Amino acid sequence: MKKLFTLFLLAFLFQSFAQDLPPYSGKFNAIDRLLEPPSPYRTASGAPGAAYWQQRADYVIEAEIDEENNILSGQETITYYNNSPDELKILWVQLEQNVNRKGNEDFGDVTGGVQDNMNSLSMQRLVRPIDFPAGTDIEYVKDANGKDIPFIINNTQMRVELPQPLKPGQNITFSVKWKNYITDRAKFLLSREGYEYFPKDDNKVFLLGHWFPRMAVYNDTEGWQNKQFMRLGEFALEFGDYEVSLTVPADHIVAGTGNLTNPNDVLTKTQMERLENARNTFDKPLMIITPEEAKTNEQSKTKKKKTWRFKAENVRDVAFASSRKFIWDAQAVKLPTNTVMAMSFYPNEGMPVWSEESTRGVMHALEVYSEATFDYPYPVAISVNTSNIGMEFPTISFNGGRPVNGTITEQARRGMTSTIIHEVGHNWFPMIVSSDERKWMWMDEGLNTFLHQRTIKERYPQWTYTTPESIVPFMSGDKSILRPTMTNSDNDLLSQMGNNYYRKPTVGFQMLRNSIVGKELFDKAFKEYANRWKYKHPNPSDFFRTIEDQTAVDLDWFWKGWFFTTDNVDIELADVKWFQVKQEDVAIENQVKNGVSAKISGSGKSGDSKDFSDGPEEITMLSANDDAYGQFLSRIDEDEIRAKLAGKNLYELTLKNRGGLVMPVIIEWTYADGTTEIERLPAEIWRLNEAEVKKTFLKDKEVVNIRLDPNLELADVNMGNNSFPKTEEKSRIESFKNDND
Repeated sequence: MKKLFTLFLLAFLFQSFAQDLPPYSGKFNAIDRLLEPPSPYRTASGAPGAAYWQQRADYVIEAEIDEENNILSGQETITYYNNSPDELKILWVQLEQNVNRKGNEDFGDVTGGVQDNMNSLSMQRLVRPIDFPAGTDIEYVKDANGKDIPFIINNTQMRVELPQPLKPGQNITFSVKWKNYITDRAKFLLSREGYEYFPKDDNKVFLLGHWFPRMAVYNDTEGWQNKQFMRLGEFALEFGDYEVSLTVPADHIVAGTGNLTNPNDVLTKTQMERLENARNTFDKPLMIITPEEAKTNEQSKTKKKKTWRFKAENVRDVAFASSRKFIWDAQAVKLPTNTVMAMSFYPNEGMPVWSEESTRGVMHALEVYSEATFDYPYPVAISVNTSNIGMEFPTISFNGGRPVNGTITEQARRGMTSTIIHEVGHNWFPMIVSSDERKWMWMDEGLNTFLHQRTIKERYPQWTYTTPESIVPFMSGDKSILRPTMTNSDNDLLSQMGNNYYRKPTVGFQMLRNSIVGKELFDKAFKEYANRWKYKHPNPSDFFRTIEDQTAVDLDWFWKGWFFTTDNVDIELADVKWFQVKQEDVAIENQVKNGVSAKISGSGKSGDSKDFSDGPEEITMLSANDDAYGQFLSRIDEDEIRAKLAGKNLYELTLKNRGGLVMPVIIEWTYADGTTEIERLPAEIWRLNEAEVKKTFLKDKEVVNIRLDPNLELADVNMGNNSFPKTEEKSRIESFKNDND
C-alpha cells in the first residue's frame, strides 16, 4: 500500500510539474529526418562509406585571346570517367558564361528597381539598354573519331546526347570547340570574370574564370547537378588533371592554375633567374617583374603571340589572368610536408600596398589553414589584383583593393588583405573539400570564413575580426525576411548573404569551439572532417555527423536551431531568489509525512526586489522520514548536511528562453569581496522545458551581481535582460550596433 501511495504521489507531482510546461517543440529531437539517411556511400559517422564513388573528368585545353575583339576561343578534349554504379545515357556540361547574356538575371532589380535620379551605370545594369556580345557559342561536340555528337543548350547547361550508354566503369573521350565573348567587368554587378580596362594607358587585365565548358557533378545523393548558374551559387565540379595551352599577346604575362611547364618559351633569362632565387627565399617576396619593367611593358603593344602551358593535377577547375601590365613577385613558403611558391600579380595601380601585403597575406593563409586542416598540396598559390571583387579558383584568386593616387587608408588596407586571405583560403573550401556551392553556400563560405577570421586573429591581432557579438544586429533583425542558413545559395537576399552564409556559420563554429565543445575536441573534429572529405564531395549531413562523431557531443539541437531556423539567442535572467537554511531542528509533528522530506517557508525576498538589499530569506530544512528512503535501510548524515549548509547561500535563478534558440548558459558571479567566478551550464538544461528553467546554486560567499554571457560568447541579442540587479545601462551589444550603423 505504501508503495502504491508513493507511486501515486510521484505521478501527482510530475503531473503538476508538467502542467507548467509549454508545448514541446522538439528542439532536442534528433535531426535525422532533416538529413539524407546513411548509406553504403556515406556513413552515419559522417565519413565516406566503403562504396563511396566519385566521377572524374580530365581536360586538354587549347585557347587563345583575341585582345582587340575581346574574344576567347578554344578547343578542349574531355575524358569523362563513370565511376558510379549507374548507366548514363546523357552528360551535362556547364556553360556559365551564358549567364551574361541579356535576359538572364543581372541583379539590377535587387538593388531597388527604377528610382528617380538613378545613375547611368545603375540603369545599364537594370535594363541593359546598351547590349553587347556575351556568353559561349558552341561550334561542335565530337566523339573520339571526329563524329558529331548531338547537344541541346539549356541556358547555362548543355545536354550531350551519348551515342550509346556509358556503363559503370567505362570512360568516354569527346571534344568541344567553343568561343566566349569576354565582357567588361565594369558593366556588371557581381561579375566575377572578364576584363578590366585602364583608359590611361589603353590596356586591359583579363581575368578568365568559368571560361570553358566543364562537366557537371553527378553524385549519389542528387544525380546530375541541375541548378543553373545564377552567379551566386558558384561551383559544383569534378576533379581531374588538366593540360592547358594559352595563346596570348607576346608581351602579356600569364598567371594560371598549376605549374608553368614551358618557362623557357615565355620568360626572359633574367625573369627565370629571379624566379629560381625566389624558390629559396622564405623571408620576403622577390620581384620577378619590377614596377619599372611593367611600366615600360605596358607602353607598347605587339602583334606577336606566345603560348603559355600549364599543368595541374587533381584540381576541379582552372583559371588564369593575362596582361602586359603585371608586376610579379614571389617567395617560398615552407610547410611541414612541402614548399609552396606564394605569388602576386598586379598592375602599377596596386603599388605600393600590393608589394607590401599581397604575398605576405598568401603566406599567412597557407600556414594557418594548413595547420588547421591539411598541408596545402599544390605547388603555387597566386593572388591577382583587380577591382571590386574577391574570387577564388584552384591555386589562383582574383582580389580587389588598391590605393588611390598611391595612398590607401588603413581600413582599405585591412579589407584588401582580408580579401586575399579569404580567397586563398578557398583552396581548402571548396576547391579541395569539394562541397556543392550551387546548393549550400555556407559549406564553403562559412567554413572558409571561420579559418579566415582565425588567420586574422592570429597573424593580424591589431585588426578586428568576426565574433559572436558582431552577428547580433543581423540575428535580431526582422524575422519575416530572414531565411535559415540552410537555404540554397541563390535564394537569399543579397543584403543578407554576408551574414547568413559567411558570418553566421563562422560565429556558430566559434561558439562550438570556444563555448560548447571546447577547442581541443572541436579542432580535432574539424581537421578530421577536412581530411575525410578532401578531394571528395561532402554534404551538410557529412559535416554535422563528423563533428558529433569526433567529439561525442550530441549537437542536433545546435544544428537544428542555428542552421535550420531564424531563431536567435535571448536568454533572460528573469528572477533571482536568495535563501539561507535555518539551523535549528524542526519537531517531527511539524513535518509532512508520507515521503515529503523538506519544507520551504517564504518566497525569497530578493525575488520580490530589484537587488540583494533585503538580504536572504530563511528556509527550513526538515529531517527525512523513513518513507522518503523507500526500502533503503541506510540513512544520510543530516548533521553533516546542516554543517555543510551553515553560513552558505542558496541562489535560485529563473532563466527564460526569449529568442527561441536553446543554448548553454554562462553565468558570471560577482561576490561581495570583489572576486568573480564563471560557471557554465550545458544546453541540455532546457531539454524538459525549452522556455523556462530554474537552477539552484550553493555559494560560500555572498553574491552582489549576476550576469549571463559576460564575455559575449553566445550572440545573445538582448544583453539588457541578462543581469541582476537590473540595470538601465546601455549594453555592449547596443554599443556595438551603434558603432557599426
